[in-house]
Order: sequence, then C-alpha cells, then structure tokens
Amino acid sequence: MAEIHELSAVLADQIAAGEVVERPASVVKELVENALDAKAAQITIETKEAGLEMIRVTDDGEGIEADDVETAFKRHATSKITSREDLFRVATLGFRGEALPSIASVSDVVLMTAHAGDETGTTIHIKGGKIVSNDASQLRNGTQITVSDLFFNTPARLKYLSSLATELSHVSDIVNRLALSHSDVAFVLKNNGKTLLKTAGNGNQKQTFSAIYGVKAAAKMISFNAKDLDFEVDGMVSYPELTRSNRNGISLLINGRYIRNFKLTKAVLNGYGSKLMVGRFPYAVINIRLDPLLCDVNVHPTKQEVRISKEPQLEKLISEGIFARLSQENLIPNAVKNLNHSKRTGFSGEQTDLLEKSPKYKGPVSAEVTAALVGESLDDRLDGKQNVLAKDVRPIVISKRTDLEKAELKIWDQKYVQKKTSVKDQEISAESSKKRFPELRYIGQMHGTYLFAESEDGLYIIDQHAAQERCKYEYYRTEIGNVSSNQQRLLVPIVLTYPTTDALKIEENLDKLANLGIELEDFGKNTYILRQHPTWFKQGEEEIVREMIDMFLNDDKLTVAKFREKTAIMMSCKRSIKANHHLEEEQAKVLLKKLSTCENPFNCPHGRPVLVHFTSKDMEHMFKRIQDPHQTGFDDEL
Repeated sequence: MAEIHELSAVLADQIAAGEVVERPASVVKELVENALDAKAAQITIETKEAGLEMIRVTDDGEGIEADDVETAFKRHATSKITSREDLFRVATLGFRGEALPSIASVSDVVLMTAHAGDETGTTIHIKGGKIVSNDASQLRNGTQITVSDLFFNTPARLKYLSSLATELSHVSDIVNRLALSHSDVAFVLKNNGKTLLKTAGNGNQKQTFSAIYGVKAAAKMISFNAKDLDFEVDGMVSYPELTRSNRNGISLLINGRYIRNFKLTKAVLNGYGSKLMVGRFPYAVINIRLDPLLCDVNVHPTKQEVRISKEPQLEKLISEGIFARLSQENLIPNAVKNLNHSKRTGFSGEQTDLLEKSPKYKGPVSAEVTAALVGESLDDRLDGKQNVLAKDVRPIVISKRTDLEKAELKIWDQKYVQKKTSVKDQEISAESSKKRFPELRYIGQMHGTYLFAESEDGLYIIDQHAAQERCKYEYYRTEIGNVSSNQQRLLVPIVLTYPTTDALKIEENLDKLANLGIELEDFGKNTYILRQHPTWFKQGEEEIVREMIDMFLNDDKLTVAKFREKTAIMMSCKRSIKANHHLEEEQAKVLLKKLSTCENPFNCPHGRPVLVHFTSKDMEHMFKRIQDPHQTGFDDEL
C-alpha cells in the first residue's frame, strides 16, 4: 500500500473546486451571494467571453476588514457561522467557506475591498491558489473581485464546457434567479460591454420579473399568498394562457435562496389542476418563508438542493394557495377526469398505446379493446367462457347430413372465416391502408365530440378532433417540407421579446429557424421582429412562432428534420376542431372523406386511435340477439 500523506492546500482546493466551480455561472453565483450577504444594495456583474476570460463582481456592501482579507481565501474560513447550532439556523446564502479558495485555486483573482471602519482599502492578488501580493490600496465603498483565466491550470475542465452562448445563458439564468429573490437590490449584468439585465432594486418583484421576461409576460402574472403555522408562501403565477414547454419559468425561493425541488415544482403544477394543457408549464415565482430550523441547506456544495422538514405540508399549502387564487379568475373549469377502472386485467392507457404502436397493429381499435377500456376486460369475458366450458358444454354429435346445418356449426364456421380474414388483414401492409379503410356513411354526432358512421361491417365511432388532427398533420408535414419560397408579408410585424437566457439560445438557432421560414431580425435588446412567414400559416401567427421557438429553447440539439416533425404535430393539434364543436352534416361528411385519403387514418400524430369499430356481431351480443355458442342447444333442453 502506498504511503498515506496529507494533500497540499492548493490541491485540496482544486478538488473542492470540482464540486463548487463547474462553469463560469458557478463563479458568478458564489460571488454574487457573497455580495448579497455583505448587504449590498447595488451589484454589477461584468463578463468577457461568457466569463471564461473574465468575471468581475462589484458591490457596495460592507466590505472585508484588512486583517481578514487573506483569511477569506483559506478553506472553511467564514464569517457566517461560528457553532454547531448556527449550522442549523443558517440565515445567509453562503456559510461553507469553500467558494473563494476553490475559485482562486483554478483562476487568477484580484480582490479590492474596504471596510467602513478602515482608513485604507486592501488589494490582494492570488493566482492558482498562491498569493502574489497583498497591499493597501485606495479606499472604495464595498468590494470588487475580478476572476480571470478560469481553469487555466486545469485545462481538462475546459473541454466539458459548452459554447460561449450556452455558458452565457447559464450566467444569465443564475443572475435572473438571484435578482428575483432579492428584488430590493439593483442588479446589472454585462457581457463584453453589452448590458443584458438591469433591475431597479426598488423591492417590486413584479417589476424585476418584467425586466427579465418582458412587460407582456409580467402583465399576465397574478399574485397569491397562503400561510399556516409553519410556512408563509406568496409570489406570482401566470394565467394558464402564458406557458412554456419546460419548467424553467418556475423559480422556487426559500428565505431568499433559489433552490431546485421537484416535489415543490409539482405542487405548483398541481395548483393549476386541469387548467394547463398537457406538456405546458407556467411561469411562477414562489417565495417561501420558514424557520431555518425546518430547512437543511448543508446538503450539497452548490446549496441549491435542500432538505425541508414537513415538505408534504408545504406542497399542499402551495397547491391550495395557487388553486384558490386561480379559481377567482373565472378561468376554464376543470375537465372531468378519466375514470380509474380497477379491473385487474383491463387494458390501461399505456397498454393501449403500446398496442396501437405495435407493427402488427393494422387498423382501428376493435370493440373488444373498447370494452376493455370502459371496464370490461378481455380476460373477464374469456374467464366467463372458460367457466361455461368447464360446467355446461356438451359435444355436438353429427349423426346425419342434416346435422351439418345446425346453428352451432354455422357459428363455428363463421368464427373460422372471421379468424382467417383477421389474420389475412394483419398481413396487409400500411401502403394499402386506403383499401382497408371502410366506406363510412355518416349517421350523426354526439356531444359535439364524436361522429357516428356505419359501414357494411358495423358501427364506427370517430373522435372528430383526432380525425382532423391526422388530416392536418399529413398536410403540414408536406407543406413544412416545401417551405422554401412562398412567404406572406405581414401587415403588422410580430415583435418578440425574450429574457437574456432564451435570447442567447435563439441567436444560436437563427439559421435553423430561417430554414423553416422564420426569419427573425434583431430589434433591440433581446427583441426580434418577424416581417413575414410561410403561407401555410393560416392564423394565430404569433402563437405558432412562439411555439416553434420554444422547441429550440427546450432542446438545443433538435435537428431540422425532428423540428419539422414536432412543428407539424403542434400545428395540426392547434388547428383541429376541439370537443363540444358541433359540425354540420356536410362538414362531418367532408372530414370522413378526407380521413379516408390519409396515409394512416387509424391514429392521430400522438398515437391515439382515431376511430373504434363495433361489428354487427358485437351489437347483436350486446343486445342479446344471439347467445354464446357453447350454450346453444343446452339452454333449450333446460
């Protein structure tokens, strides 16, 4: 075994830096939190090349006393806690004493500071964890710390960083969260001399939100509050109409600290009930105040993961508070939830999706599957038949030619033909879907949602939204692929404003958007203007454009091909008729005719069935017009 030895202080700090300093945004977070703990009223963050070349944080806080400056760069040196009891009552953002030594060990750091009681200021220069100089300097109000050449002595760390735009978006995101959590502090964020964020610092959280996400978004935010014996919760949530495709618009703040917590985020969503569309997420700023004893922040070096005592109680408080506030706004009422059938062998929604996506699945869902979905499982029905077989079945004896005409045998013959036909149908390729699709004769509509049609082989029930969604999807899939030339000039251009975090990602994807016909022009700070769009945009241009851009914001690795697919699905869904929309007879007939010409008329783009089929025999069974073949003859003898 090798000799055990103590690591040098610099190497220990570099190891610690692996957890504390992941990227430039980590440095910004730690330095700004120190400024906030120093009771700064104004904080300016300046970066060059997204922070890889330089990060400078300037504040007007209390500063550091001259005798403590060098100590501040030693591991586990802190002014925030002094005893074990303090560790469980942390009231500051920082307390571990790891940030400054970790940062200094992997960069070139110059700190200038002055304390109110000192006659002069102090400037200390540390590079790679080693002190270069420590001198008296001109007195200034607060602290300024400059970090240069990040990871200069650990170059392997550089290869794990993303593009400059992505790294800058991480910096912008953390500053946005800190600004929201401390709206009484004026923040300024600059990169390469360009101002990305500027807040007033007047204590108005909604105004801070407006500076980050834009005035239009702020106008669609409503405040709420709730409290119990342990927690006080307030903040802002967006109307259900203002959403995005990911959870990044939700900020959870505990005693002024931004945290990540899946359960509390889910509690925010639960507060909306069924008012949010599937796959959409609101904007929210949730301020949570609690006794520090109820929250353990000493879980991870980044301090963004915390443990909360009585967390289920807090989740319920958040959900109920948001729900109560939204209920006052006369929004769309809750949709009736799907019945949760407890049949042990019934088809679940997931099982049905798998069935429909199976390569062996060649047509609409049969009445057997429909029966399973409404609570009658196939196994239950088969179990019943097996019981009959076990107790009641008698052999069919053929003693003369006329016995071949018995009803029992005809039923078995018919079942054999149906079975053979079914197997043959399953072997038909998707290319012949038009031949397999029945010729439907429209009968009527139910609840403005389902269409009824008949054919030679029975009754069909069609989900009108899914049917039109399929038709429009195949149309848009073709049109988006031919987006090259035809553009429609807008009478009133569309102006789009985004927070800096999103604007930086949009800049990276301008070429991809242009390939789809969305040509955005720079129109000021984090703002773009769209003067024309493809002709296949029928209406609601701004909503469609925002959705398309949101896809790139949600997945920066999205290819153009995948993006076209997602756009076609999104547009087909938004453009399709919804439930409770009554169609005229001619409109319904046209929809059924269009459906019959689709390449795949059986499923909507999301995989749900477009129509279900009840055979004539299914109908006869339901109305007891025919009996189970195993009981034929036996009941007559009784």
